[in-house]
Amino acid sequence: MYNTEKNSINYSMENKTHKLVLFNDDVHDFLYVIACLMKYCNHDPHQAEQCALIAHSNGSIDVASGDFMKILEIHENLNKMEMKTEISEYA
Repeated sequence: MYNTEKNSINYSMENKTHKLVLFNDDVHDFLYVIACLMKYCNHDPHQAEQCALIAHSNGSIDVASGDFMKILEIHENLNKMEMKTEISEYA
């Protein structure tokens, strides 16, 4: 959609074709996971903490969504940090 007010593209659900799932790995501590989510997913501290807790409790959580290239970049960065992630396509 085109936003005439700001003369920019509005990235709604239409451009969110993929999501990134973070898995609990029982290796990294909470502070490490929180720092990575803040750096690579642009989460604020509270959001990153909540994602880390949910991944720990439930085994996984969706941490990012967007077009494939954006999600691939985040996936590669988190994998470099030895975090287990997976790219899924929205149904």
